[in-house]
This record gives sequence, structure tokens and C-alpha cells, in this order.
Amino acid sequence: MKPQISQRGRMMPASPIRKLAPLADAARKRGTHVYHLNIGQPDLETPAAMRRRLDSAPSVFAYTPSGGTAECVASLQEYYRGHGIVLDPDQIIVTTGGSEAILFAMTACAGEGDEALVVEPFYTNYMAFATMAGLRLVPLRARAEDGFHLPPIGEWSRALSPRTRLVLLCNPSNPTGTVYRREEVETIAAFCREHGLFLVADEVYRELVYDGQTATSALHLPDMDEVAVVVDSLSKRYSACGIRLGCVATRNRAVSDVCLRMAQGRLSPPGLAQLVALGASDLGPDYAPGLVAEYQARRDVLFDGLSQLPGVFLRKPEGAFYFVARVPVEDSEDFAAWLLSDFSFQGATVMVAPAPGFYATPGLGHDEVRIAYVLNRKDLEASVQILAHALPAYRTARALGPIGAPTGATAEAR
Repeated sequence: MKPQISQRGRMMPASPIRKLAPLADAARKRGTHVYHLNIGQPDLETPAAMRRRLDSAPSVFAYTPSGGTAECVASLQEYYRGHGIVLDPDQIIVTTGGSEAILFAMTACAGEGDEALVVEPFYTNYMAFATMAGLRLVPLRARAEDGFHLPPIGEWSRALSPRTRLVLLCNPSNPTGTVYRREEVETIAAFCREHGLFLVADEVYRELVYDGQTATSALHLPDMDEVAVVVDSLSKRYSACGIRLGCVATRNRAVSDVCLRMAQGRLSPPGLAQLVALGASDLGPDYAPGLVAEYQARRDVLFDGLSQLPGVFLRKPEGAFYFVARVPVEDSEDFAAWLLSDFSFQGATVMVAPAPGFYATPGLGHDEVRIAYVLNRKDLEASVQILAHALPAYRTARALGPIGAPTGATAEAR
């Protein structure tokens, strides 16, 4: 008898961000240049101060403490203090990327068959982590016309069940680029306190907030010591995705203790990554503002360009380096594949992430794509030109007829 894969294994979703990679590889083999707007991999250099730390790498790459080296934890304490958040060393558990931090938080805060409330569209890998943790994601829909801001509190109350254990909130948001207003975060915090829920706050894009705004951390709010669990990563703010280093930060001693025991089960976070992370403490005060200015300029290039394309609808993102755009197609997964397999303009094409994978509700996102503005401005301008030619060509290829007039594409988020 042939052994069978587990039910959990069968339920594991493929990444909508990475599953088109074979088509991109094939396009490159044909000689087509592919502009990657599909994934949050910045093209900026990892800061030299961090790279230089490798010069002091030890002669033996030994295990490190399960919760992180004392030096790495201290550097994270220093980082959070700079954002007005005071944490004790044992309130920070260093993880193998933000991904492990999310999985630890889910597993610590909820059990098999429990539920987590999440705003959709959401970071697609939440679905994978929830499957691994045995949780059910209960989606509350945010709408493009509202700038993807949070749904009314009545919808949250209606989504509650006896199995609800936590709210999962990404602020600033991947994939929408929305920065939730302080009063929005306070409302959800009060909702969690009232119903005895954890607030698991994914704050990976904390610095990347534009137009003079700031993001409110769950750890900034009063009366949240037992409720707030922040998951974080060094990947985006330092263009260091490949070092795979993040953390869980919480003042809830029970949660941090459980996360530490899970960390002990996988032995230790990456030692070299922790060494590299120490270099972040050497960055000057101009680093973060310079990063924000660069990404804001990239956002403006892409937003201004795409807003001019007939049939495209998007709100100006307020943070992170993504947005979700409505495009004049009926099947964004087919469109994303077609861009790679059947289309090029001046020897190039673009790779986007079809949006259905960012929704839990079937049927949503079929006319939307997520775009990441992680390339330099010249490449983003070229990408706009490619999409300007691709959209009408795709509609012709699929017999969809001409594109109608734009519908509010230049409106900014409310």
C-alpha cells in the first residue's frame, strides 16, 4: 500500500508569489528581461556597516542561545527604544526571519482548530503559517475604494466565534501599503481586550511610512501588555532578506516563555545573521529618513505612471512598498502568467503577483495584482511602459474588447 500525504500537507497552499518563477526563468532563457515587481526583494544594498560585521566571523560557526545572542537581543532593545518601545531582554525572542516569528506567535496564542481574524487582502504566507499551526483564518474584507482601511467594528463583532483566539494585523500593510490610523489600531486593541484575544501585530514595515505619517505599534498602546505580540524582521528595513532574522517582541511572559521553548526545539537562530544584525547599531541618524525618501520617490513614480493607464484603479499607498491595483482583466493569474509566457515590449516584461492568493474568500482578487516598488526609478518607469502596452494587448489576445475609461485611478487613499 502506498503511504499517503497528511491532510495538513494536502492543504498547504502554493505561494502565489513564487509559483510563477518557472515562467520567469523560461522568459529569461528566451532573452527577455524580467522586471520583478512580484516580490518584496529590494534592490538597495545591504548597509556596509552590516556587511562589514562578517569580517569578524568566528572560526567555528557554533550554536547560539535559542532566544538569540545577548548582543543581538541588546541591539534589538536599542532599536525599539529608538521607537519609544522599552522591552526587557527576555521579552524579545530572536527568530529565523519574520516567518518563524509569525508561526511561533500563532502557535503560542492559539490551538488546533482555533480561529484568527485577519483583514483581507493579507500577506499570502499567513495562509501557509495558519495551515502549519492548524488555525483557521477568518477574513474581514477591506476595500480599495476605502484605501483598504479597516472594516467597521461591527464586522469584527460578527466574525467572532467561540474559537476566536487572536487578531492578526499587518501595519503598515503588505500587500496594500495601507497605514492604519492610530484610532483604528486603538479600536482593534480595545476589541481584543474586551474579548480576551491576542493582537498579533506584524510590523515589519514600521519605518516605511510616507508623507510625514507614522505607524502606531501595538506596543505603543496602554493596557496591552498581556494582549500585544509583535512579529518583526530585519529583511526590509535593511534590504537583508537573505539573512533570515526576525523576532517576537511581547510583554506577555507566558507567550515569550512558550516562544522560547519553541525556539529551543529548533536549537538556535542563524548565528551569522545575528552577527550581521549588530551592524545596524552603527547606522547613522540619516539612514532611516534616506530609506523612506527613496521608497516614497519610487512610490510616486509608479503611482503617477499607473494612474494614467486606462482601466487601472489604485489608491496611493501610505507605507510599506506595495500596493494592490485593480486592472482591466478578468483573471489576474492568467494575466500574470501571460506577461511571462506570451508578451514582451522592447525585449522586456514584468512579473506581478496575482491578487487571489492574498484573499481567503474565493472569487476575490481576480481583477487585481500586487505590485512591489522595490526597483530603481528608471526600472519602474520602464515597467509602467511595459504594462501600458501589455494591458490592451492582453485584452486583444483574450478577446475582451477595448479598455474602458479610467475609473477614479488618481484618487488618493482616504
